[in-house]
Amino acid sequence: MNRKGRPFAFDEECPWVPAGEGIRRKVLTYDTGVMMVRVAFEAGAVGAAHSHPHIQCSLVEEGVFDVTIAGRTERLRQGDSFLVPPDAVHGAVAVEAGILLDVFTPMRDDFVPASE
Repeated sequence: MNRKGRPFAFDEECPWVPAGEGIRRKVLTYDTGVMMVRVAFEAGAVGAAHSHPHIQCSLVEEGVFDVTIAGRTERLRQGDSFLVPPDAVHGAVAVEAGILLDVFTPMRDDFVPASE
């Protein structure tokens, strides 16, 4: 289902998709300039170090994560947040099972099926 540019996204209509060992993601809503994604991690799951040209702001909705951005690691808990500048190498390890709410600008085309 295409949510691009729609003013509302209903959780039950947004499917979870695998995003790595012990990780799944759900694209909530987006337009060309911005995208919101929920990412669920099992305890011990590793979001491998990577970079992308997007600015990323993330909120820890649940759980505990060790987040590394450009070589600096901090332990974040529910309510904490972080910002990843464009092209910065970053990753996360779920110390406890948890959920991150990620916002990207511009949107991540690679997160959307070609059919949308």
